[in-house]
Amino acid sequence: MGRIYATLRACDEGVLFFPMYAMLMADSGLSTAQVTSLFLIWSAVAFALEVPSGAWADTYSRRRLLAGGALMRAAGFAVWFLWPTYAGFAVGFVLWGVRSAISSGTKEALLYDELAAAGATDRYTALAGRAATVAMVSMLAASALAAPVYTLGGYGLIAAGSVLACVGSAAAALALPEQPRVRRESTGARAYLRNLRAGLAEVRTDRRVWHAVLIAAAVPSLSALDEYGPLLVRDLGVATAGVPLVIAALIAAMAMGSALAERWRATPLATGLTIAGAGVALAVGALAGGVAGLVPIAVCFGLLQLTRVLTEARLQHTMSGHTRATVLSVSGFGAQLGALAVYGCFGLGSLWLGIAPLAALFALPIVLVGLAAVRWLPGDREPRAVIEAA
Repeated sequence: MGRIYATLRACDEGVLFFPMYAMLMADSGLSTAQVTSLFLIWSAVAFALEVPSGAWADTYSRRRLLAGGALMRAAGFAVWFLWPTYAGFAVGFVLWGVRSAISSGTKEALLYDELAAAGATDRYTALAGRAATVAMVSMLAASALAAPVYTLGGYGLIAAGSVLACVGSAAAALALPEQPRVRRESTGARAYLRNLRAGLAEVRTDRRVWHAVLIAAAVPSLSALDEYGPLLVRDLGVATAGVPLVIAALIAAMAMGSALAERWRATPLATGLTIAGAGVALAVGALAGGVAGLVPIAVCFGLLQLTRVLTEARLQHTMSGHTRATVLSVSGFGAQLGALAVYGCFGLGSLWLGIAPLAALFALPIVLVGLAAVRWLPGDREPRAVIEAA
């Protein structure tokens, strides 16, 4: 189970198109405004389907949904290469947005419920952390390989490799075990609506779940700061040519953070202080005024990735499990909203401040989330996962 799940995560992130698709669009004649509008289409589709897709995953086969989503993204990548126009790129982003929504929460719910069926939920943090580490390493490898692959075969070979990775993800999804969760008659539109209402009700009425959802959403939303990593690295004095190498080191720090998840104390106090420590490290690094600040910034990224795994695992242990994917999708929706807030605040703040001092200011909300985690993150209790027999 653990190896197949890690393979799924590796294929999901080891996509050669990731560092190249913006350049493909520019080389195809699209303006910056057109590219931005495509990103908005992508985000809008994922937003609209985030929570509804969670109820799909609580009603229908999760592994088939994951496989279908991977194949949809593969089709989108193929369309990009075969039809490199604004309309073609829009089609690809719509397919990718659907896949993002389908995957969010579904794969984690599938892993947890399969472990629950085997009476091994205590292994969840370890397996999820290892899979996240594999995903980061796969992303790093794909980023490193993209340039030589492009030199060898252009965008055609990039597209072929990306489609192959998606097909690998679909195959891994279908290879995952999946225990029946609902009775045969509990499928269809009525079951879907019942699961959707039940999942939203659990988040709304169970204070422990609501608090766990808030923290599990806040940490990845603040991790959206890594999108400004290249700008921050260059602002600290690294030449443009050296930025990709530093970014690779930051990704490696995030992989190390995932790897530490199974060994880290996951109490609310320890997790909250770790989140707050990430904020302090960001402030120290951003205000260092030179390349010496890159070390604490790497520590910040690594700690945020570590606590991302820990807070998601805590949410898994806290919820009832009846509508697991729906509850996780609510958390994912909150994370996306938080990320948009981070982007908006960073863009607005850049009108008055430089990149480094602005990044240092974001240490404050990270520390506040850490303090909130100490107070709100649910403590240990018997996992509540429930698997209904067929």
